[in-house]
Order: sequence, then C-alpha cells, then structure tokens
Amino acid sequence: MPVVTVLQGPRDIEPKRELVRRITDAFVESYGLPPETVQVWITEVPADSWGVAGTLVVDNK
Repeated sequence: MPVVTVLQGPRDIEPKRELVRRITDAFVESYGLPPETVQVWITEVPADSWGVAGTLVVDNK
C-alpha cells in the first residue's frame, strides 16, 4: 500500500481534494493498484513556521 506525504502551506479544501484524486489516479494508472490501497497524507505548515530564502513565508506576503 503506497503512502504519499505532501508537505505544504495551507490550502483550501477543493484543491486538496483534486490533489488527492490526481495522486491516487497516478498510482492506479501507473501501478495498476486498486484506489482503496492508496493513501495520501497532507501536512500543512503555517506560513509563520516555514522559511524560504532566509525569511519566513509570512513576511513575504
């Protein structure tokens, strides 16, 4: 059973639904797996806890 972990900043629920569907479809198509065996875990990190290029993401908005 594949487990895919996505680490990202906060997103709305609809794009997350689409992401989970597309990741699942990719495993079904590529490996011939039943969709119920594919797990996708989304971990969202707030902008005040994520840094890029030496600054917090929250400071670049």
